[in-house]
Amino acid sequence: MEILVDADACPVKDEIYRVADRHGVAVVIVSNSPFRVPNHPLVSRVLVSDAFDAADDYIAERTGARTIVITSDILLADRCVKAGAAVIGSNGKPFTANSIGAAVATRAIMADLRAGMGSENIGGPRPFSKADRSRFLSSLDEILVRLKRSG
Repeated sequence: MEILVDADACPVKDEIYRVADRHGVAVVIVSNSPFRVPNHPLVSRVLVSDAFDAADDYIAERTGARTIVITSDILLADRCVKAGAAVIGSNGKPFTANSIGAAVATRAIMADLRAGMGSENIGGPRPFSKADRSRFLSSLDEILVRLKRSG
C-alpha cells in the first residue's frame, strides 16, 4: 500500500506525511519541480520532466487497488479511479466510480465557458479552507483504515 501525491500544487503535503507516518504507509511525492520533502524512510520524491502530463502519466502508470492517489486534477483522478485506486482531492472529497463522470463533465463545461466568456468572467475554485483541511485528514485516515482491514 502506498500514497502517490500529485504534488506540484498540493496544499496538504504536511498532513499526508503526518497521517502516513501514523499508519506506516509509504508516500511518493511526484512533481515537475524540486522542493523539499521530509528526510523520512517512508517518504520519497520522484522528479519527472516538465513535459505536459508527465507527473500524471507517472502516477497513473503506477496506481492500482492498493494505491491512494492525492490529486485535484480531475482527469488524473479519472484515470486512477478506473485503475482501481482510492482517490482523494486535496479538499478531502473522494473521487469514486460513481462521482468521477459528473466531475469530468463539469470540468468540460467550465472549460467551454472559460473559452467562450474569458476566464475573468468565470470564477475559479473557492479558496482552500480549514474545513477542507479537516475533511482531507478525515478522508485519508478513513481510506487507510479501510485498506488495512481489507488487505
